[in-house]
Amino acid sequence: MPRSYVTLPGYRAGMHPPNYGKKYPAEPLTREEINRLLKACCRGNAGARNRAMIVTMWRSGLRIAETLALLPKDVDLAAGTVTVLHGKGDRRRVVGIDPEACAVIEQWIARRRKLGVNGRHPLFCKVSRPDIGAPVQASCFREAMKDAGARAGLDRRCHPHALRHTCATELAREGVPIQEIQKQLGHKDLVTTIRYIAELNPQAVIDRMRARTWAPATHVPDSTEQRHPGEPPGATA
Repeated sequence: MPRSYVTLPGYRAGMHPPNYGKKYPAEPLTREEINRLLKACCRGNAGARNRAMIVTMWRSGLRIAETLALLPKDVDLAAGTVTVLHGKGDRRRVVGIDPEACAVIEQWIARRRKLGVNGRHPLFCKVSRPDIGAPVQASCFREAMKDAGARAGLDRRCHPHALRHTCATELAREGVPIQEIQKQLGHKDLVTTIRYIAELNPQAVIDRMRARTWAPATHVPDSTEQRHPGEPPGATA
């Protein structure tokens, strides 16, 4: 079956993306929304790959470009580490990832092995002939997430960077020190991480505001109440 022209690498060459110039607020996903998103991934090899990509980005905080650039050797499932060789600013870093996420990645690797691809192919590669083993375009994964979000019935924008937002938000709420979050996300400056977390996790301010109390007046005069002759406006009997 011939490929749709919109999936070809050069389809949008020289063109701005549909969201060019637009700014969207950060919207981290809830745990329930993540679970619905994972369940909405299609079946088969493509679904297993997309599910593993979502889990990798959510649990490690990697950017979409960093995730797509991973080779099998960059993920050590036994040690629970992911090595980003060329992060933003061409910086190398090693980040941690939890055992449950490693189990999902391992399931994908088992499927990937049956496709006949080797360690020289990207970890998250294409699964359809004739391009099995070829790199996945970021735009293709964005569309896959958007479709999964629609099938899951999510009312918010569903895009790869939201997974990074979700990781940062969860780490902050779990009390992880800001310096460790900085290293995990790969921010060059700590100030960037502080601003990032402040925008994504206003929970401390919300909790403080909810804890404030005030003593309402036991009786608030109504404007229709009768005043005694000579009594100034607003006075009560």
